[in-house]
Amino acid sequence: MNEITDRAILTALGRQMSNAVQRQSVAAGNLANLDTPDYKARAVAFGDVLDGELDGTAPLARTNAGHLGGPPPAGGAEGEVDGLPARRDGNTVQLDRELLTMTRASGEFSAAQTALAAKFRLVRYAINEGR
Repeated sequence: MNEITDRAILTALGRQMSNAVQRQSVAAGNLANLDTPDYKARAVAFGDVLDGELDGTAPLARTNAGHLGGPPPAGGAEGEVDGLPARRDGNTVQLDRELLTMTRASGEFSAAQTALAAKFRLVRYAINEGR
C-alpha cells in the first residue's frame, strides 16, 4: 500500500509552486516580446517530466560524484508553441492566451500556497497544544 507522507505532500506542493512560477515567467517573456518581429511564442510542457516520474525513468543529474541521487528537478521543457497563427510581422504571441496562462498559473500557485499554509497551521497548533 502506498502511504502519503508529510514529506511527499510538501514536495508535491513545492513542485506545484515551482511549476506555476515557471509558467508565469515564460508567459511574461512572451508578453515582453509581443511586438518583436518573428518572435515565436514559448510554453512550458510538463507532460514529458510527469511521464518520466511515473515510469521511473526520469533522469537524475549529478554535478558531483559525491552527491546523492534525488527526485528530478521541478519544471518542464520550455519550447516554441506549434500551430499558433503568425501575424504579418511573423510574431505568434497572442495577448489573451498569455494573460490566461498567467492567471491560471497564479491560481495554481495560490492554491498550493494555501494548502501549504494550512499544513503549517496544523503543525503550529499541534506544537502549541502540547504545552
